[in-house]
Amino acid sequence: MGFLKRTNKKFDYKPRFYKGEGNPYEIGHKFDEFRTTVGKSKGIKSTFKNAIEDLKNPELQDRNVTLTTAVIIGVLFLIFLFFIEFDLSIFVV
Repeated sequence: MGFLKRTNKKFDYKPRFYKGEGNPYEIGHKFDEFRTTVGKSKGIKSTFKNAIEDLKNPELQDRNVTLTTAVIIGVLFLIFLFFIEFDLSIFVV
């Protein structure tokens, strides 16, 4: 039964006219070089640690994005309170 244990053939294909460096067929995200969270998986603790460091980096922060995110979260929170029929009059004196 040797025909069932066949391995896939591997071809060492080299493009004919490509003169650049590296593999032309390698797919990479355009922001990978700027992120610290991509790459080899080191564990969940180090992934979260790197993500927090990215958030604290002032070069990557945009005030408008932060403000927009806060407004969206606030509106969604008010809609949630409306759906659960929370009485907002307890905050009024």
